Amino acid sequence: MAEAAIRIGRTAGAAGRDRWLACGAWISATMVAAVFVWLLSDLLRQGLGELSWSFLSGPVLDAGRDGGIGPVIVSSLLILGVCLAAVIPLGLAAAIWLAEYTRREDHAGATVRRSLDVLAGVPSIVFGLFGNAFFCVFLGMGYSIAAGGLTLACMVLPLFIRATEQGLAAVPDSYRAAGAAAGLRRHTLLRVILLPAAMPGMVVGLVLGIGRALAETAALLFTSGYVTRLPDSLGDSGRALSIHIYDLSMNVSGGLDQAFGTALVLIGLLLVINLAAGLAGRRMQQRALAVQ
Repeated sequence: MAEAAIRIGRTAGAAGRDRWLACGAWISATMVAAVFVWLLSDLLRQGLGELSWSFLSGPVLDAGRDGGIGPVIVSSLLILGVCLAAVIPLGLAAAIWLAEYTRREDHAGATVRRSLDVLAGVPSIVFGLFGNAFFCVFLGMGYSIAAGGLTLACMVLPLFIRATEQGLAAVPDSYRAAGAAAGLRRHTLLRVILLPAAMPGMVVGLVLGIGRALAETAALLFTSGYVTRLPDSLGDSGRALSIHIYDLSMNVSGGLDQAFGTALVLIGLLLVINLAAGLAGRRMQQRALAVQ
């Protein structure tokens, strides 16, 4: 009887701790959601009145007090495109090497992982100084969209590589054993089985990287430039949305309403890209599994 009572008491105590843990998790999630709703509602309240087709497509006039943000949106998308064009192939190759071709105790792999973790925490201003010295000056790109995108790629790569590596590492070894038993070559196993199974981790890394790239200001001040005109090529200078928000709110008298409108556009662009990346990742995963 005494042992049964002790067991019942332990079970009741564990259930109580589970309830407290669930309650704490709900409170934390609610607080995070409340902060996002508060931020979004404030942006909607002060920036929604600025949104119109002319604002989204028109040129920047009077230092941003008038006109629209069409060239700024185009420059931001071009910078993001350059960033992703460099990040996806390089990051995917590095993650595959770390997850599939090195062991945890391997010195080279451990050194690369430690370096990536350090790089993920480096302040963006340091990346900006590096991008200016290397891409703008040493490689002769000057202040350009290409230099800004490649600098952002250096910032995003650690996040994308580590998230993709963790996604590949989470795939059960039974998948690899089954592929080897079926006589699949390594590259076929990766393409057909492992990468589709690791797609959620890849999408998480890509979404985090896109969020950091679109919201970046300090690094782009030193690389992509400040020009508000519509770029003709990747070699032209271009102003990103984040820089435009900073300039309107800090340097332009009477530009605060336009800054809130631009911030609302940036948040909307981030949401659309995140949703699109998630849907594309799930569709690719389902298509690859259907082929199997």
